[in-house]
Amino acid sequence: MPKRVAVLLLLIVGVLLPAAAAAQAPPRSVPYWASIASGRAMMRTGPGQTYPGTWLYVRPDLPIRVVEIYRDWRKVSDPQGTTGWMLVRLLSDQRTAIVRRGEPRELHEAPDQGSPVRFRAAAGVVGRVSRCAGGWCLFDVRGRSGYIRVDQIWGVDPDETIR
Repeated sequence: MPKRVAVLLLLIVGVLLPAAAAAQAPPRSVPYWASIASGRAMMRTGPGQTYPGTWLYVRPDLPIRVVEIYRDWRKVSDPQGTTGWMLVRLLSDQRTAIVRRGEPRELHEAPDQGSPVRFRAAAGVVGRVSRCAGGWCLFDVRGRSGYIRVDQIWGVDPDETIR
C-alpha cells in the first residue's frame, strides 16, 4: 500500500508542478493587445466567476486591450471602451483589429497610399494584423488581405511595429 501512495503522490506532483510553474511565469507588462479566443466570452465586473457578468461576447477574434492583470484574470477594454474582467483562457495572443467607424476603408496592395486598392472593408470588420510598420498593417479578413493605415483600425498602437 505505501508503494501505491508514493506513486500516486509522484503523479500528483508531476501534474501540479508544470501548472504551478506556468502560473508563476512573469506576467506581461500592461497595457497590451490581445483578442477573444472563445466563441463565448463573459466579461465580469471583477476578477472572479462570482462577480456578475456584464457582457457576453460571441465574436471570436474581436480585439481587446489588456489594461490590468490579477492572477488568471485580465481587465480588458473593448473597441467601444467597455471595460471589465475576463479569464485569461478566453483570450488569445493572436493580433487582430477592427475597422473604425465611418466610410469603408481602402486596403492597398502595398503600404503606400498610391498603391492600387485591393478591396474596401466596412466599419466593424475584424481581421488579423501582421507586418505593421510606418503607420501601415497587413490586414487579413478571412484570407483576403491588404495594407491599411493604422489610424483606420482599432487594435494596434500608432507607432507599433509587428514583424
